[in-house]
Amino acid sequence: MKHLVYIFILFSSLYGAQPNVVLILADDLGARDLGCFGSNYYETPNLDRLASRGVRLTHAYSASPLCSPTRSSIMVGQNPARTGITAPSCHLPKVTLKKQLLSGNARVNVANSVTRLKPDYHTLAEALKGAGYATAHFGKWHLGHNMAPGDAYEPKDQGFDVDWPHVPRAAGPGGGYLAPWSKFINDPAITDEPGRHVDERMADEAGKFIRASKGRPFFINFWLFSVHSPWNARADYIEHFKKKIDPANPQRNPLYAAMVKSMDDAVGRLLRHLDDSGEADNTLIVFWSDNGGYAYPPKTTDPEGYAEIPATSNLPFRSGKASLYEGGTREPGIVVWPGQVKPGTTADFLMQSTDLYPTIIAACGVAPKAAQKIDGFDQLPALKGGPPPRTHVFCHFPHGDAPRDAVMDGFYAGSYIREGDLKLIRFYARADDGSDELELYDLSQDSGERHNLAKVKPEIAAKLNELLQRHLMDNAAIIPTLNPNFGKAASSAKAAPEKKSPAPDDLPDGWKNRAGTATVRDGILNIQSKGASSFLGVGAGLTTGTARFSFRVRAPQAGEGRVTLLNEAGATATLSVPYKVAGESVWETVTLELPVKEKAGILRLYLPSGSASVDLDDIVLTSPQGKPRRWTF
Repeated sequence: MKHLVYIFILFSSLYGAQPNVVLILADDLGARDLGCFGSNYYETPNLDRLASRGVRLTHAYSASPLCSPTRSSIMVGQNPARTGITAPSCHLPKVTLKKQLLSGNARVNVANSVTRLKPDYHTLAEALKGAGYATAHFGKWHLGHNMAPGDAYEPKDQGFDVDWPHVPRAAGPGGGYLAPWSKFINDPAITDEPGRHVDERMADEAGKFIRASKGRPFFINFWLFSVHSPWNARADYIEHFKKKIDPANPQRNPLYAAMVKSMDDAVGRLLRHLDDSGEADNTLIVFWSDNGGYAYPPKTTDPEGYAEIPATSNLPFRSGKASLYEGGTREPGIVVWPGQVKPGTTADFLMQSTDLYPTIIAACGVAPKAAQKIDGFDQLPALKGGPPPRTHVFCHFPHGDAPRDAVMDGFYAGSYIREGDLKLIRFYARADDGSDELELYDLSQDSGERHNLAKVKPEIAAKLNELLQRHLMDNAAIIPTLNPNFGKAASSAKAAPEKKSPAPDDLPDGWKNRAGTATVRDGILNIQSKGASSFLGVGAGLTTGTARFSFRVRAPQAGEGRVTLLNEAGATATLSVPYKVAGESVWETVTLELPVKEKAGILRLYLPSGSASVDLDDIVLTSPQGKPRRWTF
C-alpha cells in the first residue's frame, strides 16, 4: 500500500498537484439563510465572498431532512435508505447495525434506524488518506461513538488523523456555544476565555492543522455546530439584529440571526487561515448543510425573549427541518475550486449530498472501491460547465407521524422523488383506510408546494411513483406500514375502549397532569409543556429496592428532565434521577434505575427542558419485586 501511495503522489507531481479539500457542513442551516441565497436580514459576508469565488448551487439537496442520515451520505456516498441510518439516532447507547421495521403502539410502524456508521464502509476520509492526504475532522460527528472494546465508530476509526474537540456523541453543543464548554466537551485541557464561540476556536485549530500539513495535501472535514439548538448567542450580536427587525420579514429572530453571524465569523476565520497558508489556490472548498432550517418557534432561548419567533423561515419553500417538503432538504450549496470552477457563477442543476463523496474523490484522482455501491454522482463535469449527470433526487425518511396541522408541517413517514421540476411525495399509510397518500407538485410553478396535482395529473403521479418504487427496492428500504395492532391494549386480547383527550388536570389510568395542555392522538400523549417545572405524576406504591422506569419520548429540542420519587405522604422528594433527550423530533427510549431507599408514594416525570411540545408513549414502571405496570395511550 505504501508503494501505491508513493506512485500516486509521484504521478500527481508530474501531471498536476492533488488539491487540498475543505468540506464545510453547517447544521440546520436553511436554504435562504445566507445573503447570497436571498436573506436580507442575516449577515454572512464571508460566505457571500466564498460564493463569489466559485459556483452557487440553487438546487442543492441534503439526503435527508435530519442530520445523521445526511452525514452518512457524505461520508460513504450512499443513500440513507441503503445504509439504514435514517434518523439522527447515532448518539444512542444501543448499537443497532441492522435496519428493520419498528413495531410499536403508534398507528404506523416506522423504521428502527441504524445507530452507527459501520466500519466496513470505505469512508471519504479513508479514501483520501489512502491517497496520501493528511485528514482531520473538526466539530460535530453524530455518526456513532464507541461503547465497548473493539468498537470502531468514531472519526479516528473512520480515516481521520485528527478529531477535535472529539465529541462523537454530541447532537449539539449542550450547554451552549460560548465558553466554557464543559457540558459537552469532556477534555479538561480544552479551555478558553469565557464567551468565546466554539466554532471560532475550531477554525483556529483547523488553521494549526493546515500549517502542520505543509508539503502534504490535506482534507479538512469542518462540520460546524452552528446553527443547531441550543438557542444562544453573543449578546452584542443579538442587540445588533434587534435594531434591524422588520415585522413583515419572515426572517426576524435576532437571536438566530446572531447565531448565523457567528457561524459566518467562524467560516471567515477558517478561510483566512487557508489564505495565509498560501494553499487557497490549490484547495477545493465545498459548503453544504445537513438539512433544512428550523422554521418553528424555538420555545426556549438564552437569553429569554425570542422563544415565540420562528428561528428562521425557508420561504418560499414549505416547512423546514424534519419535513419532506422543500424546506426540509433544500440547501445552500457552494463549490469553489480555483482554475477549475468558474468564479461568480450560479448553477441550477440538481446536486445532492450523496454526490459529494464521488465528486471529491474524483477531483483528487481517487477511484471508488469496486465493492462499495455509490449512489451519488460525480458532479465535476457539471461544476466545470458541462452537462449534469443527475436527472432526479431521491429521499427516504421512514419516520414521523405528525398530524396535518402540526407546526412541523410534513414531518410524516414518507419518501419523495424529484425529476426535473416535478416532485412526488408518498406518505405511508396516511389515508384513513391505511393506504399511502401521494402529493405531486410542479416546483417551477409552485415552489411552496401548495397545489397538489396528484389527482389532476394521475398519469404523471403514477409514473413518478413507479420510479420511486424502483429506488426503494434497489436500496432495500424499510417501508413504514399500518400497525394492525393499533388501538389494542397490550395486556388484553380485547380491544381497548377508545380513549378521549384527557382533561387539563387528569390523564388516563391515574396520571395527574401538571405539565400543560394534554392531548391523546393516534395513541400518543402530547403535552404542550409550560416549562422546566412541568411534570406528570402518578401513584408509585414502591417499596425499598431497585425499581426501573422506562418511557418513549419525542421532543424537538435537546434537553434534560428528571424523574422524582416522593415519600408516602407525597410531601418530600426522596430521589431525583436526571435524564437527557437529544431532540430532533425522533422517538427515544429512556430507561432509568431508581434506587428506592424508603417507600415511595408518588412518581413525578418532569418533561425535558427546551421543548414546548413533548410526545410520550409506552411508560413502564417495574417495582423492585419485578412487577411491571404499563401505560399506553
